[in-house]
Amino acid sequence: MSTQPKRAPWLWPLLLMIGGGVLLLDNFMLIEIDPTPYWPVVLVVLGLQLLWRGDIGPSWQAHSFGITRGSVQSASLEIESGELDVQLRALHKSGRLIAGQYTARSRPGLTVRNNHATLRMQRGQTWWLSLADWDVGLAQDLPWNILISSTLGRLDTDLRGLRVERAYVSSGLGSVAVICPEQVPGTLLARSTFGDVRITIPQDSRALIHVRPTVFGRTSIHSSHVKLLEPGVYATFSGGEASASGEPADLHIIASTVFGTIYIQ
Repeated sequence: MSTQPKRAPWLWPLLLMIGGGVLLLDNFMLIEIDPTPYWPVVLVVLGLQLLWRGDIGPSWQAHSFGITRGSVQSASLEIESGELDVQLRALHKSGRLIAGQYTARSRPGLTVRNNHATLRMQRGQTWWLSLADWDVGLAQDLPWNILISSTLGRLDTDLRGLRVERAYVSSGLGSVAVICPEQVPGTLLARSTFGDVRITIPQDSRALIHVRPTVFGRTSIHSSHVKLLEPGVYATFSGGEASASGEPADLHIIASTVFGTIYIQ
């Protein structure tokens, strides 16, 4: 695994230089100043740093990481991001099992057994002051089982180009967006308690969708190739036929929310 730090923030060095210069001039009696009333400036700079860069200090930002594939033939990924947002996608370059941006001072957990890799990225195991989002890229040429969950963070999962056997994407307060893989058999479960769930299905994919909103949730269909089979069950069209009335579906999708809206497109 290799890590490369992102560009360091400039607010903290600037604050230190200005503060040090003022104190130096005060020590030489060139100016007279009481720094006590100005300590809230530190809080202002801290807030600006979090707003612009998503982190407090240079050593707490997200770093680039990468793990080579080696002899791995299949893999499982488990992500628990807490309050952080996660973006997941397919890698375009071969040779890597996983690569992207992760919390500094932390590394994804990796175990390999019988050519099967299990990767774990857990917020509770990372530097707690880091608020940078995670960006994760996965190898395209092996089957994956994926589990992603968060409490507050938004989850954007683009599965195009990936061989996904099973994916579970769930958030408590954040929204969930999933772009399904193209013509790859698999099962997808997407859920959010208070946020929206957005499912994007490729035009040529045969999918069977079970929608499970509660009395507080809604369902919105934004696709002409999705047909209602029965209450709560939808199917996509492929070659003029609904997937459930002809050929078996490639994708089996379950989408649920308690207080949000489920979008199918």
